[in-house]
Amino acid sequence: MTDHDHRLHGFLTGAGWDQAQATPLAGDASARSYQRLTDPDGKHRAVLMDDPSGNTAAFSRLAEHLLHGGLSAPRVLAEEHGAGLMLLEDLGDATFTRLIERDPTQERPLYAAATDLLITLEALPLPDGLDLFDSHRLAELCDLAFSRYAAPITGVDPSGQILPRLEDLFHDHIPTKSVLLHRDFHADNLIWLPDREGPARVGLLDFQDAVAGPGLYDLVSLLQDARRDVSPVVEMAMMDRYRDAMGLDDHDMRAAYAVLGLQRNLRILGVFARLAQDHGKPHYLSLIPRVFDHVMSNLDHPALAPVASTIADALPRPGTEVLAKLKGTE
Repeated sequence: MTDHDHRLHGFLTGAGWDQAQATPLAGDASARSYQRLTDPDGKHRAVLMDDPSGNTAAFSRLAEHLLHGGLSAPRVLAEEHGAGLMLLEDLGDATFTRLIERDPTQERPLYAAATDLLITLEALPLPDGLDLFDSHRLAELCDLAFSRYAAPITGVDPSGQILPRLEDLFHDHIPTKSVLLHRDFHADNLIWLPDREGPARVGLLDFQDAVAGPGLYDLVSLLQDARRDVSPVVEMAMMDRYRDAMGLDDHDMRAAYAVLGLQRNLRILGVFARLAQDHGKPHYLSLIPRVFDHVMSNLDHPALAPVASTIADALPRPGTEVLAKLKGTE
């Protein structure tokens, strides 16, 4: 038994869950792992999060902040920060992804509830110590699209010429007010809790990397999902719903949405390529064509005309040969 196994056993014993049956749960793109624990009587469940980085303090702090704001984050039942171990309330399996796969007619009402939740989330006070997604940081994060996606294919990394131009566009078009951003706000991280009321009906997962930044970022994350195709009708309806609730100018909002959509999807393009190249997770390559289409769709907006052709020329289309090279099989 390793030292970590000893610490894990001691942690579960101290929390009273050492006799529980453990079932692995799907994880995220990080090294974190999750297990559902069921007590011997089968009456109670919890989720064990095991983070090799040992950094669980951010999750605990943000969970408390969200709960205090009336939202549904998992309650922390037990924790040992140094070991990266947390025992969490189990919010269940009713992710938006699963519910919509089962019944596509649920897409619009579920996305309406998620959009309304964003409006509540943005009204919460900003916790201390969050990283700031300002124009400069947003531009920096786009580097991955060129250094980790394009350069391995083309042999050229044009980020030095493109990133300063993107920073100018971000400065000109994104909202200046910073709000609390979930940062990974999509259907797999949202749990439907119909027995609760208002925004608490949407359970939140995987929020430990939250930052401060422009509110539309999370709306883009929701509607330009790397993992599933959101119907165009629902995307447009949720944009209108958000605009009306926030009292935004339609022209300015759509420009900011496209600019932030480009930023987020450029970053994801590079992240997925890096996960395949460096972390042995080639399944993320199957998501790249959808992300690439989001990039190109955002580039069609007039606000991005100053960089559209340059970026389109720099990014190879993710056909079979390109994806094989990223996977290392060619």
